[in-house]
Amino acid sequence: MSLPNTDSPRGFAFAISAYFLWGFLPIYMKALSHMGPIEVLAHRVLWSIPVAGLVLVFLRRTSDLAAALRSPRTLAMGAVTAGLISVNWGIYIYSIMSGQALEAALGYYMNPLFSIFLGAVLLGEKLNGLKWVAILLALAAVVILTLDAGSVPLVALGLMLTWGFYAYFKKSLPIGPNQGFLLEVILLAPPALFYFGFLLSSGSGHFGTADFWDTALLIGCGIVTAVPLMLYANGAKLLRLSTIGMLQYIAPTMIFLIAVFVFGEEFGRARMIAFPLIWLALAIYSFSLWRDTRALQASA
Repeated sequence: MSLPNTDSPRGFAFAISAYFLWGFLPIYMKALSHMGPIEVLAHRVLWSIPVAGLVLVFLRRTSDLAAALRSPRTLAMGAVTAGLISVNWGIYIYSIMSGQALEAALGYYMNPLFSIFLGAVLLGEKLNGLKWVAILLALAAVVILTLDAGSVPLVALGLMLTWGFYAYFKKSLPIGPNQGFLLEVILLAPPALFYFGFLLSSGSGHFGTADFWDTALLIGCGIVTAVPLMLYANGAKLLRLSTIGMLQYIAPTMIFLIAVFVFGEEFGRARMIAFPLIWLALAIYSFSLWRDTRALQASA
């Protein structure tokens, strides 16, 4: 599919809505911090199924999913992307619950830079000098944080790696994004149901207890998981690549602001150096992306 030459208002509405929902997600996850991360992850999977299923019924695209379920190759590829996204969700939930939202923001800031690195290493895509500068600046930021803390920022790197490889393999999944998402959560449903059953039998779960809000929040995990992913998938089709490249910083910026000003996480000296390095890297990357897209459209 060729890149759209213009940005449609519907595309803006879809994409910005998705990024703002992702930006506010830490507040929702923080409300669940008295639960275990795996319990929340299981409910994210289970309650995403009816939401995503209703969307496919409305779009009349259920036949695509049925065909995918009959294809061993598609199921195998879906299992890979499902595994990656589940680990990504688990790390994210843990980061918010454990007071590491700043690391989550850092991980999502580094995503686009890791994606262009993957493109160069795995797909042989040529990188210009500006993109290499952006990658090196991001690497410098990670080194600074590692030296300051005495350990590698595992949460940030885990989010970056899992989302980067998820996006890479997702491109090869031979079905649409909405159908692919439902396929992934269906494949994740058996382990999620097993863990849900374990919690029920042991009496250690929070679903269906006397606290109505715990049950409501767990059911709502399906909405806050499925809706922004589907909004983003549809918005990306109606916007230029350079526009998506700029808009994707909305969510980590909101996570960053919430971490500092709402959660009160410490923004120490090392982060005062590392985050501006990441922001500079992203500015260089965005300029390079905008310039490349303009050149591509001009040649077309």
